[in-house]
Amino acid sequence: MTGRRRWSTEEILDTAAELLRTSDADSFSVRKLAAALGTDSSSLYRHFRNKTELLRAVADRILLTAMDGYRPEGDWKQRVTTLALRLREAFGEQPQLAGVWGRFGSGGTGSRLVMEELLQALRTSGLPDEEVPARYHRIVILVAALIASEAGIGTLTPKEYEQGMEQFRVAVLGADPEHFPALSHFARDIRPLGVDRRAAFEEILAAQLAHIEAQIP
Repeated sequence: MTGRRRWSTEEILDTAAELLRTSDADSFSVRKLAAALGTDSSSLYRHFRNKTELLRAVADRILLTAMDGYRPEGDWKQRVTTLALRLREAFGEQPQLAGVWGRFGSGGTGSRLVMEELLQALRTSGLPDEEVPARYHRIVILVAALIASEAGIGTLTPKEYEQGMEQFRVAVLGADPEHFPALSHFARDIRPLGVDRRAAFEEILAAQLAHIEAQIP
């Protein structure tokens, strides 16, 4: 009688990532993952101590993808911007994992590579060393929040997106001028959240970097 197959860590992460394409972190479970692999949960706990550790490992692979082939170029602001856009693109391929990264973080090699590049870029900006960790923290929070927000829209089905657009049109164009004078005034120029996300991402990030630059002695 043959024994049950032993799955490698990479195979487990591949399957977990596939499951997360059609679900979220809350509905995902080690038991569901084990069932998809045709094994029992106990065998997976040899690789990961708990669900959170597993989710962090899956998210870390997205960070590794973003850093694959990366070469720092330009000044510190260009380096930070390029890295942020690479992260945005990588999570755009699997938006469900953006929320996992924003919520659970990551402590693997991918995370260390991102941290190292951001810290190095900020050190070259001219900021005093004692200011670098705080500025790094602000950038990471901003980038993670923007990516997670954008990813939420990316997970909508076409039907859900169209329903949301219809609700937006009713809420904005149908606003009563007496109760919502400003909204009525700007109604035809207000754009839905899903429109022009990259430009908004770059503009918000640029504003943060300009704020940092203004603090440099």
